[in-house]
Amino acid sequence: MPRSLDDRLSPCLMMVAGERSGDVYGGELATALAPRLPGFSFFGCGGTEMRAAGVETIVDAHQFAMVGITEVASGLPRAWRALRSLMKEADRRRPQAAILIDSPSLNLRLAKRLKRRGVAVIYFVSPQLWAWKKWRLRHVKQRVDKMLCLFAFEEALYRQAGVCVEYVGHPLIDLVERRRRQTYATRQEFFRRFELGAEVPTVALLPGSRAIEVAYNLPVMLASAERLASRRPVQFILAIAPALDAARIQSELTRLASRNGRVAVRAVTGATLESLEFSDVAVVASGTATLEAALVECPMVVVYRVAPVTAFLARFMVDVPFYSMVNLLAEKKVVPELIQEGFTPSAVAAEIERLLDCPSARQEMVCELRSLRSRLGTSGAIERAATAVANFVSVARISLVGNRLLRSHGSG
Repeated sequence: MPRSLDDRLSPCLMMVAGERSGDVYGGELATALAPRLPGFSFFGCGGTEMRAAGVETIVDAHQFAMVGITEVASGLPRAWRALRSLMKEADRRRPQAAILIDSPSLNLRLAKRLKRRGVAVIYFVSPQLWAWKKWRLRHVKQRVDKMLCLFAFEEALYRQAGVCVEYVGHPLIDLVERRRRQTYATRQEFFRRFELGAEVPTVALLPGSRAIEVAYNLPVMLASAERLASRRPVQFILAIAPALDAARIQSELTRLASRNGRVAVRAVTGATLESLEFSDVAVVASGTATLEAALVECPMVVVYRVAPVTAFLARFMVDVPFYSMVNLLAEKKVVPELIQEGFTPSAVAAEIERLLDCPSARQEMVCELRSLRSRLGTSGAIERAATAVANFVSVARISLVGNRLLRSHGSG
């Protein structure tokens, strides 16, 4: 039976985030949108943060949590099933707009399907097309009605390509400050809670937020820890992202302890910022966590590894001088990057020791990280994004009602 006009205009928005950081931003955005769009419901793809904010998740974000090329290929059947579920629900509910958050491999495909169905697309957290696949800018222009970007330099790039764009700043500024106010213990309390020595040099290990990232990055990090522990007093905090299997990671640490009892590695969940702020140095998988480390001014070594085939193909596709967002924003090498073949236990151990043993190198890096904050914009990014979405939806809704009334009047 055809749906009535009132039923077709029932207010709802689709929200899609395919990974942990997108889920966090999506939850914040949904919370900020609720008072701006009273009566609207939200559905789509996300995780614990979006569900807590009232988004009905038809598909869980972990079904799309893939990186690399060969890794994506192995997860395609699962992802396609999830994509079909999302589109089926979009067809049923007919949302006024879709808010797609980061995850370009998923969301640019989803945007194409939504546009075919006449659903307006708002993209929050610009895909980093400036780093690779610049030819996909034409896809953005064709499929995205409104782009909300986090970095100022992205605004000019999209505007030049003819994309309707608005710069809102980075949500991490507010998120980091809020978590520091709400959840932080003192340094002494933190170390006592996790049975660590407050006076022992401490290294934080952040292997990534997805299981495939941890599989590639954690073994090298732990091997680096073994090297360091064999020649100096040092302890390690392994910060586990909420979506990861903490029990499985803990079993790896248990095996490490049985093999080498001198390595003190403490796994913590839900305390990433505290781990970064109270550690002397961090080893961080390239991604959003490097910006978190920068905001708490933690000296770091950035690392990353993917499948060999992925790394080989990326050499022909990536067109940036650095891999980490910290160095890209600074437009120079502020933090060391150990990527793929360069990411070895000996190289990581050497960089950690340099930062532990050279106060001037540490202080220079801290000063550079402090100066980066201004490049992330000002506080209030989520509020600005929510206002932009609400304004867009309101205009689109008025236009839709007007067009239908005109067609109805003309047919009468």
